[in-house]
Amino acid sequence: MNTATKLDWKTLCSQNDLVPFSGVAAKLDEAQIALFYLPGEEESLFAVCNHDPVSSANVIARGLIGDVNGEPVVASPLYKQHYALKSGLCLEDESLQLRTFPVRINGDHVEVLNA
Repeated sequence: MNTATKLDWKTLCSQNDLVPFSGVAAKLDEAQIALFYLPGEEESLFAVCNHDPVSSANVIARGLIGDVNGEPVVASPLYKQHYALKSGLCLEDESLQLRTFPVRINGDHVEVLNA
């Protein structure tokens, strides 16, 4: 018997809620997600945990967007660690990492895979 697993995509917000080249926070169950929209880039939408592992504050969505060696990153607004948006890995301290989430735009909805 072939059993297919249904993916559980959850709507976080509408596409109009995204701010180009900036972050917005959304809630997924009890977790906060930071969404970053970089229009015109090959990969333009990223979702990471909004919880900063250094300060223990939910502030990552307020971080500054940039790139380090062509890698899109967000700098924590409190202690300035740079986190790769694709992997969540901290560039200054490899023991730190933000959880990442598969994210997509489906029609007018921004959806994240709830795994």
